Amino acid sequence: MEDQHFEKSSRVQSGSTSSPNSSVGVLEPSYYEEEVDSRSVPRRVWDSFKRDPTLYATPKGVVGSNGRVFDAEMAAHRTADSPLARKLKGRHLQMIAIGGSIGTGLFVASGKALAQGGPASLLIAYSLIGAMLYCTVHALGEMAVLFPVAGSFSAYSTRFLDPAWGFTMGWNYAMQWLVILPLEIVAASITVDYWPSGISPAVWVTIFLILIICINLCGVRGYGEAEFVFSIIKVIAIIAFIILGIILDVGGGANGDYIGGRYWHNPGAFNNGFRGLCSVFVTAAFAFGGTELVGLAAAETANPRKSLPTAVKQVFWRICLFYVVSLTLVGLLVPYTESRLLGDSSSDAKASPFVIAIKNAGITGFDSVMNVVIMISVLSVGNSSVYGSSRTLAALAEQGQAFSVLAYIDRQGRPLVAIGVASMFGLLAYLAASKEVTTAFIWMQALSGLSSIFTWGSICLAHIRFRRAWRLQGNSLSDLAFRSQPGVVGSWIGFIFVVLILAAQFWTGFSPVTPNGGEPIVGAAARTQSFFEAYLCAPVVLTFYLVYKFVRKTKIMRAKDMDLVTGRRELNLKELIAEEECERSNWPKWKKAYKFFC
Repeated sequence: MEDQHFEKSSRVQSGSTSSPNSSVGVLEPSYYEEEVDSRSVPRRVWDSFKRDPTLYATPKGVVGSNGRVFDAEMAAHRTADSPLARKLKGRHLQMIAIGGSIGTGLFVASGKALAQGGPASLLIAYSLIGAMLYCTVHALGEMAVLFPVAGSFSAYSTRFLDPAWGFTMGWNYAMQWLVILPLEIVAASITVDYWPSGISPAVWVTIFLILIICINLCGVRGYGEAEFVFSIIKVIAIIAFIILGIILDVGGGANGDYIGGRYWHNPGAFNNGFRGLCSVFVTAAFAFGGTELVGLAAAETANPRKSLPTAVKQVFWRICLFYVVSLTLVGLLVPYTESRLLGDSSSDAKASPFVIAIKNAGITGFDSVMNVVIMISVLSVGNSSVYGSSRTLAALAEQGQAFSVLAYIDRQGRPLVAIGVASMFGLLAYLAASKEVTTAFIWMQALSGLSSIFTWGSICLAHIRFRRAWRLQGNSLSDLAFRSQPGVVGSWIGFIFVVLILAAQFWTGFSPVTPNGGEPIVGAAARTQSFFEAYLCAPVVLTFYLVYKFVRKTKIMRAKDMDLVTGRRELNLKELIAEEECERSNWPKWKKAYKFFC
């Protein structure tokens, strides 16, 4: 024991220690080896913010903005290394997959969708977007296990499509999350105003913004624990609402009134016909935004081969249970003519269709409980927005696609400068104190909604191109550590859905749906404003792509020339599969069935 203690002490005193990759001359600072730290607590806190020279936001081997491999010299030695500290556990990733992005889009913006399209349009649009997302997340999971990326999905677009499109998608994804932060904080202040207090919304904005910043300053472990708790609360609340909604619909409410499918007949299942259905798609896409965070967090898990596939499969249950079932009940309990729905001309922006459904049943108290859950949910998505945008900005900086200072990562694995930039965008939430808060809500929702659609389409297309290159270069599907269940067919379905949604949104932008009881939108100026409210992201994305394409003169990646070696996580598949098969053989039948879906 004394010899071991002396050996550890001598390593600490030496000031640095060789990493497992010492053959390439990498020296890691000694704070990883210290077991007893004599520094004071304030000193340790201060030192934790210093830059860590060994941590990066992009794995070695990721293709950079110029189409060349990032840090090619060391790529062959560190292909399996994840740059950010792997402190997320399987339970964190699974709860992020189940409830991580449930927020404003489901609880608040679904009211506008119900008012515009009716309950049938709401159900169809959310179901179709959910099916598309199921295919997309599986495609992402396959690439993320093989090529883990801790910063941005743009690495896949750069590697398998076009470096210019990778640059565009990187900034598209960053802007999406930068905008969602103030949007979610504004939504949280709206939910607080449900209880009349006379307190300025700016006060609540300050409290919520400080809370979100503090959580993200606790590092990826703090983010994971916070999302774990938030997601549990959201899951319990939605399950409780589903049970309560079924009871209310069959006449178990305070007044004993049987509702059934009454509101599907009067006022009806659809509102504004096919155009109303198309208008709901962007709201549905906004609601599902963040589902792909499972892949972003994958590189910060200890064992992505085991935890990521499980989390990807659980996206199926989130789509079916939390979105489809809950919104079906909302459509049964709330008519689309309800004047308090968000998006109506006389809207009461302080309530959501979930709260309205409970209040209409004459139940007192539970509507306030649901509103608290809504507030927690939107704060959870705001928390995820700082996590997503900061990692994306850091990755863009290291690939030469953003200011290099954004790549600063401290000793706790936090991209501090990127977190600071994301937090500054949160100041836009002070629009909640303005009379134009509803207008700001609509504009920010439109931008982030289409951003998600472009991201998902790029993931599906990158997966299609990856599979083609994988086959042309003589690889077998059995060599993949995780294989997408829908496969290439699912990616084609997802990509085609993206094209159709963009086309439908283009149409409804020029020919917008008239709000219930509102005046028709006429005149060039009004129609132009309506179009950009629905299609704001498309011209921004196109501008980014064309300018970068012209300046850098990048070329579309050919399947036979794609690099499928550098940056790939090396796994002993035969050994892992043998261990997993041995473990599965001892499972009872119910567990085998459960694990197939979950």
